Amino acid sequence: MSLQPEVLVLDFGSQYTQLIARRIRELGVYCQIAPYRIGADEVTKRNPKALVLSGGPASVCEEGSPTIDRGILELAVPVLGICYGMQLLAHLLGGEIKRQDNPEYGPAVLEIDCPTDIFAGLDGPLDVWMSHGDWIGKVPQGFKAIAHTVDCRVVAMANEKKRIYGVQFHPEVAHTPRGKEILHNFLFRVAGCSGGWAMANFIEDSVSQIKAQVGDERVICGLSGGVDSSVTAALLTKAIGDRVVAVFVDNGVLRAGEVKWIRRAFQEQYPLNLRFVDARTTFLDVLKGVTDPEEKRKAIGKTFIDVFQKEAKEIGNVRFLAQ
Repeated sequence: MSLQPEVLVLDFGSQYTQLIARRIRELGVYCQIAPYRIGADEVTKRNPKALVLSGGPASVCEEGSPTIDRGILELAVPVLGICYGMQLLAHLLGGEIKRQDNPEYGPAVLEIDCPTDIFAGLDGPLDVWMSHGDWIGKVPQGFKAIAHTVDCRVVAMANEKKRIYGVQFHPEVAHTPRGKEILHNFLFRVAGCSGGWAMANFIEDSVSQIKAQVGDERVICGLSGGVDSSVTAALLTKAIGDRVVAVFVDNGVLRAGEVKWIRRAFQEQYPLNLRFVDARTTFLDVLKGVTDPEEKRKAIGKTFIDVFQKEAKEIGNVRFLAQ
């Protein structure tokens, strides 16, 4: 199932990528996270109104550092680069990136040089959160520096004509108190997003798409008790009821009380068509004598697949696997 996002967040491995998406959704704009390797054709297919390039642990000065399909920057879609995303934009578009002698990690005071577009309504100095070891020595042609700090001459840049922006700080974190206003300006003033999205819309659309795709068929879903599988099982149950079978495998190496908690949560508090598989003996026999952590991981993974496939055969007459 795939809902049409207004914004795509391209992920470069930042610890804050999920937080960027959350902040955008809190502003009433539905977004999806996509890997940075996504091609221009796929971006065109998804037809977003804006792109956000996340931060990341790499340096654009390093050989083989993550990059994007250059064709994406020719799609006339507004772009906001955050931290590494800003440096990558500068690097790809002909700017100059340098290693910083004194990396900025932590709070800083932002001085705004151009209080328009993404900084509209934010005239005064702003508290922001920095985390970078590179800096932009020269902005690309067609860009201008629009904000700075005491230690960094180019903390934000803009090409207003092409609607491409970059910020060196992290507007998505709580340590940038007015960061949400900056994101709001980009989404609505620059990109023209419509807004009005809420989680209820996601649930409603997801349920409709599940019904359309599954029809009268049955679905088997692996349930671990984690957020992803639990939400998947709950959405499926809301859409097709008992025709989804959630399978939980007790492998004998779960945390204390976890099995009891999952039984209570999904049989009493939020009832699912749930099948428990007690495979503790099977798993522990396979793990007997294995001490290498990687070998343990592989043994658990292979055994889980074997147990799950056996259970699926016993259930029978199931067309779809949900993950």
